[in-house]
Amino acid sequence: MIKENSVVSMTYVLKDENRIILDASIGRPFVLLQGHKNIIPGLEKQLVGLKEGDKKNLVVSPDEGYGQYDPNLRMTIPRQQFGEQTPDRGRQVQLQSPNGQPFVATIVDVKDDQVFLDANHPLAGKTLHFEVDILEIRDATEEEIAHGHPHMPGEPHA
Repeated sequence: MIKENSVVSMTYVLKDENRIILDASIGRPFVLLQGHKNIIPGLEKQLVGLKEGDKKNLVVSPDEGYGQYDPNLRMTIPRQQFGEQTPDRGRQVQLQSPNGQPFVATIVDVKDDQVFLDANHPLAGKTLHFEVDILEIRDATEEEIAHGHPHMPGEPHA
């Protein structure tokens, strides 16, 4: 049964409110260390108690996923800040806040000499629908717990 410090191997399909597929673990299971914030809080909470072989549909609200959409995180900057680079719509760029904190924003539009950005997570404000299939559960090693993530056999650890 999934509990804190379980290493969970699962497959998933993530859909939005309109049941459009946003992401899926295709060809390779997703592996996480339960209770260590390897995934969004709402999904992590709902995995507790599931067993190997369980297939569940789980719904995660924006508050337990990527947060509510914040219109204050939209901004406009001069195109000249991109220098010779072309600010393509849909591209994510790393910027720096006035207090020096880095953040990522998505270019949502480009008009004349202005670039319109959105620093919300692309899934902010969305109710997420997960179809999960629990493949394997094991206890984490002390090293995995200390590092806060699972270690995969045969993969070098950095």
